[in-house]
Amino acid sequence: MSTVKVKLDKELVEKVKKYATIAGYSSPEEFITHCLEKEVSKLDDAKSEDEIKKRLKGLGYIS
Repeated sequence: MSTVKVKLDKELVEKVKKYATIAGYSSPEEFITHCLEKEVSKLDDAKSEDEIKKRLKGLGYIS
């Protein structure tokens, strides 16, 4: 598995560390990976680009 570095706000990183520990993840990276996989899987079911955009808009990721 290859990896990519992503810059995150320090406050968000602190929250991720806190919740990853509470939830029993082995690392903040594992928690982040799980969260992203979960969100991406929701989009994988979309039938078209328009449906993907609609879902992303509904989630507040785009306007």
